[in-house]
Amino acid sequence: MAESVYKVIELVGTSEESWEKAAKAAVERAGASLRDLRIAEVSELDMQIKDGKVDTYRAKVKVSFKFE
Repeated sequence: MAESVYKVIELVGTSEESWEKAAKAAVERAGASLRDLRIAEVSELDMQIKDGKVDTYRAKVKVSFKFE
């Protein structure tokens, strides 16, 4: 097997509904402009709060793709 190199970038996806949708948004957006995505890892979850209520879910996602 030949050696390979992968690049890892960090993205933040957002959703007004859930962390899962926030993570999915980050991966799908990356997939629209990057080729050969391999792994996505959720590294952090947080929320934006407005007027004492959850306004936006945020997922910090590390995405790797083959470096050519």
